[in-house]
Amino acid sequence: MFDPSDTPRIFATPLGVDFPQALVDGLLSRTTGASPDALARVDVFVNTSRMRTRVQSLFDGQTRFLPRIRLITDLARDPALHEVPPPVAPLRRRLELRQLIAALIAREPDLAPKAAAFDLADSLADLMDEMHSEGVHPRALQSLDVGDMSEHWARSLKFIALVEQYFEDDARESPDIETRQRMVIEATIAKWRDTPPDHPILIAGSTGSRGTTALLMDAVATLPQGAVILPGFDTDMPARTWGELNDAMTAEDHPQYRFAKLLKRAGVGPTEVQMWTNSSPPAPDRNRLVSLALRPAPVTDQWQTEGKAFQGITTATDDLTLIETRTPRDEALAIAAVLRRSVEDGVPIALITPDRNLTRQVTAALDRWRIEPDDSAGRPLALSAPGRFLRQTAQLLCDDTSAEVLLALLKHPLTHSTPGSRGDHLRWTRDLELQVLRGRYAPPSAEAITEWADRFAEEPARAAWALWVGETFLNQTQPGERDLTALVDAHLALSQRIAQGTTAEGTGELWEKTAGRKALETVTDLAENARYGGILTASAYRDLLLSVLNSGVVRDPVTPHPGVMFWGTLEARVQGADRVILAGLNDGTWPELPGADPWLNRKMRLDAGLLLPERRIGLAAHDFQQAIATKQVFLSRATRDEDSETIPSRWLNRLCNLLGGMSAEGKQALDDMRARGAVWADLATRLDAPTKVIQPEPRPSPAPPVSARPNTLSVTGVTKLIRDPYAVYADKVLHLRPLDPVRLQADARIRGTVLHAVFERYVSNADPTADPTFEVARLMDIATEVLEENVPWPATRILWHARIGRVADWFVAEERTRRATADNLANEVWGEVTFDDPGFTLRAKADRIDRQHDGLLAIYDYKSGEPPSDKMQKHYDKQLLLEAVIAKLGGFRDISASPVASIAYIGLTPKKTMQVALTAPDVDAVQAELLDLIRAYHAPDQGFTARRAVHKQRFDGDYDHLARFGEWDDSAEPVTVRVGQ
Repeated sequence: MFDPSDTPRIFATPLGVDFPQALVDGLLSRTTGASPDALARVDVFVNTSRMRTRVQSLFDGQTRFLPRIRLITDLARDPALHEVPPPVAPLRRRLELRQLIAALIAREPDLAPKAAAFDLADSLADLMDEMHSEGVHPRALQSLDVGDMSEHWARSLKFIALVEQYFEDDARESPDIETRQRMVIEATIAKWRDTPPDHPILIAGSTGSRGTTALLMDAVATLPQGAVILPGFDTDMPARTWGELNDAMTAEDHPQYRFAKLLKRAGVGPTEVQMWTNSSPPAPDRNRLVSLALRPAPVTDQWQTEGKAFQGITTATDDLTLIETRTPRDEALAIAAVLRRSVEDGVPIALITPDRNLTRQVTAALDRWRIEPDDSAGRPLALSAPGRFLRQTAQLLCDDTSAEVLLALLKHPLTHSTPGSRGDHLRWTRDLELQVLRGRYAPPSAEAITEWADRFAEEPARAAWALWVGETFLNQTQPGERDLTALVDAHLALSQRIAQGTTAEGTGELWEKTAGRKALETVTDLAENARYGGILTASAYRDLLLSVLNSGVVRDPVTPHPGVMFWGTLEARVQGADRVILAGLNDGTWPELPGADPWLNRKMRLDAGLLLPERRIGLAAHDFQQAIATKQVFLSRATRDEDSETIPSRWLNRLCNLLGGMSAEGKQALDDMRARGAVWADLATRLDAPTKVIQPEPRPSPAPPVSARPNTLSVTGVTKLIRDPYAVYADKVLHLRPLDPVRLQADARIRGTVLHAVFERYVSNADPTADPTFEVARLMDIATEVLEENVPWPATRILWHARIGRVADWFVAEERTRRATADNLANEVWGEVTFDDPGFTLRAKADRIDRQHDGLLAIYDYKSGEPPSDKMQKHYDKQLLLEAVIAKLGGFRDISASPVASIAYIGLTPKKTMQVALTAPDVDAVQAELLDLIRAYHAPDQGFTARRAVHKQRFDGDYDHLARFGEWDDSAEPVTVRVGQ
């Protein structure tokens, strides 16, 4: 295939050329006229499975022998290399490292927190892989001079010393994957050195960014029939610029740096690189423009000279569109619109971006047109249904099962997923939630669930289900540290039992479908290597499981649209499309900024011979340069994210700066690019715009039939009728009740209930003659008891106990004063009174009623917050005034009808008593106002207005969403509407 050559044989394809197609074309042209088996004798090594699949597909339909198309990693399967031992599983190596790191942290606790052991093991394993690939021994790191650096780098070398054992000769008997790959490459090269292959061997599509691959490329390029074919070679960069790519510290992030490094090792100049085919790039003028824009810094002088003389700006940018939107959502909608248009045009299109959040948003936007894209990246296993299920069941091993955790698992689609059993399970779950789990302080218990099921004697299957819930979901906590094998076994057994449900056998749908099979493969790998994990806590196991699941990818077998492809930057290198969208072009997204390296800084990496952090940026830059060279390109970015303004991708920023300053033609070309993009951005905003103007709903004031209106209210219900009549309508007429939260929080309502209980118990047995110090101590003992009974949150108990302690002295002194003129009659006492006209019953539960020595009554209410003012009591908050009406009429249990001398709010925060003296005419006036109010709301045309006179605007009511508050405000006039006629 090749003529003899004294120099390494390196070929390339220009930027923008479909590399797999060019590879096939070059192979066919070089074997034309040769024997029929010439092509079959060719070994082509590619770096990804997608590249291999694409190249193979290009030979489909041709009647001929085919070359052997193999992955570089397939060299490890060469039977001639049987002396190289098989690799150990990557998970095993990470588990071994975790044990080493945990032991080091135990000896030196100041190095790192114990909980960070697995994260450090994961990061250290990646560093070890890189060291194997680049041929760097840990001794090279130990010899680094860190005397003038911070103590952190000296500490990091202690961790790195842990992996030295994996680089010794005896460790090569059980190598990890990267070590074995380098051993295979070295053995292959040694074999070729002794017996060079007599058939062509090609390395195609690799940039040589990793040391092991670069070693193989160097060897293949010097074989008698070997060659390296580089993708996306910049033929427009001048020789002087190629010469500036020698320093890794300044040039590592340039797209052509890896090629310059390869050529330098091979002793080949850029002009000596031959083109693999004579294929012309689709946009040669754009290639020249982008090459100029991406020159290594400093570039200003080159822009000023070459930019002004640049010819063909309009041709270079004719098929470039720049879409700039305000938010990522708008960007996703604009991209979806472009994809939809391409489907209509019948033109295949590819979306290229490393931003997985953006691709998910675009997928959701395409769903409105029932377009399912061909997404090459899939989705993380941890986000699939089995992945979420396994994460949730692992949580059961860590903590006592809370109500929300139990409900989330019971409602998971894989729970009780044995065919035919799901319906009853969901029905019983709903009943359990509403009748048992909501509104509870304590976590759920098996006893409470069993007692609930026993109430349904006519459903014996419900009792069996409740028993299964109690035995399976509760009390599964694994305390202390346990062997990882035991934790994995316990977790898998628990997960399968939950998926199986109450049936006798099977695992439900847990391991079915693509995601289930991938999950089973992943947890099986974990189980097989668990013996290398040592002992750890259940919470550490949960974190380990999440890390393992995140390493898996699920690709659902949905038939996608053949003309809409989503590619990551790696996939884009080996695919071809005439129309592409380069999306998410913001710094931090594309390119992704290098993460913090906990082990080595840039100088230490350079001195040790490891890769610099900018390597990833350089690879991403090459992906960008290759993709933007396509025939028709859309560039998109959002100018803001959730928090702040975004920064354009450095390559897009350079291109825009170059165009804006090179000439008037360049500035016009940039304006035209933005104008074309603005069309799509505007279309995106109109996609979600309403098709017709929707008038907001008016402020409601429903007027139901008189027969449906409430004829019984509590005193607090009357207050609500005054302030928010709509809430009374929703509660008493529509019979809607707000759901209790799944888990009660320490809110004002619970605090008020607790304080009432404390002072009720104290007042019931208060002794005004006892020593005040003793009484204060007794009050605080009662507070301790009540808080222990009703407040399950330790921090809240302490806070509220201290709050009661601040008012205890004052309250005891006030109680002594009150007892000097009155006797306590009742606490927390119910009462009611019925008025024949208009047929209405008023109910109340009084906090406290005293009888003064003159025979008159005094009514008290404890307030945990600020008591209402006199004006608020007069016009709105009539709770105590209405209780005075009930007391006057003898409505309270075991308390005879008596005049009321006063009502008072005992405020606990701040400490004060707001007392209002009453006379008989005052109470009669309150009664008359009440009856007038009730008669008014028994008039057929009287509506129940929403938020008539709410206390504070910032507080939402339970029924504001039903009244569609927000479409109107409190200044809007209510609209009365007859309902229920």
